[in-house]
Amino acid sequence: QVQLVESGGGLVQAGGSLRLSCAASGRTFSSYAMGWFRQAPGKERDIVAAITSSGDRRYYADSVKGRATISRDSAKNTVYLQMSSLKPEDTAVYYCAASNRGTSYYTKNYDYWGQGTQVTVSS
Repeated sequence: QVQLVESGGGLVQAGGSLRLSCAASGRTFSSYAMGWFRQAPGKERDIVAAITSSGDRRYYADSVKGRATISRDSAKNTVYLQMSSLKPEDTAVYYCAASNRGTSYYTKNYDYWGQGTQVTVSS
């Protein structure tokens, strides 16, 4: 089993940057593909970025391409989401998730979820 804890959210002005972190428990972290999702009020939870278990491939939603970077540090059991040029429409609760079925854009393919961290971008 994997437990995930996100951190790094907060209030940021439009155009600013932030880095979200997701710390994972368990010795099998390196065997899981990881994803970052976000959910705005009244909307579905959507993929932001995903990374393979080895870290050799990354995937991004069109809405964040060029502004987001997902990375992972297996020594620290942590996955990161670096975002820049933030926009008010990036405001959401951000969740990290772990999948033992490979990277996916779909929430149903992820087995473990963190509790989420709020990101608010002011205009």
